[in-house]
Amino acid sequence: MQIHADLSQRVVVYSEELPWVDSPMAGVQRRMLERDGEEVARATSLVRYETGSFFSAHTHGGGEEFLVLDGIFSDEKGDYPSGTYVRNPVGSSHTPKSESGCTILVKLWQMSPDDQERVVIDTTNNSWVPGLVKGLQVMPLHTHSTENVALVKWEPGTIFKHHSHFGGEEIYVIEGVFEDEHGTYPKGTWIRNPDGSTHTPFSQEGCLIYVKTGHLN
Repeated sequence: MQIHADLSQRVVVYSEELPWVDSPMAGVQRRMLERDGEEVARATSLVRYETGSFFSAHTHGGGEEFLVLDGIFSDEKGDYPSGTYVRNPVGSSHTPKSESGCTILVKLWQMSPDDQERVVIDTTNNSWVPGLVKGLQVMPLHTHSTENVALVKWEPGTIFKHHSHFGGEEIYVIEGVFEDEHGTYPKGTWIRNPDGSTHTPFSQEGCLIYVKTGHLN
């Protein structure tokens, strides 16, 4: 299966317009944003767990990164409420579940084998630092080689300078409305800007976005 698998192409997906697709496990559904492979695949997805649902034990041969968007996600290592950011490195294993139900943004098979740091961050209780322009706040989540992951909070009316993306950029709009000269991106929009792309982002309304850069070259 291939969905937006060409990493050299710009992609914009309004995820809330996508259907939920059943996974192999009852009560677990997905909205597929990008995918290259079958059940084991390089993938970025929204995954929804119904109350009391679980997924069978499995190993992450290419690593796993996820952000809990709502509810509480769990495994044998702990509980991860809304706003928790987690990285499970290459070769890690777990048995995920959700007693109360949850939705997560998850990325699979996109991690370097020499990036072996497990990361768990409660973003609801973590520090923000000033961004490069007035009206921006940044919460760094992870850095490895050229890859950088962060949450970025935009106050209403903030405009960022025109810039290019070495190694590409990926954005998921968590709250509010993100914008640039190419379009308007409400909550739930997933954007992939390829290596070398340029834009001038802004937000008239204000927004909160997940951003990953430097990983698509």
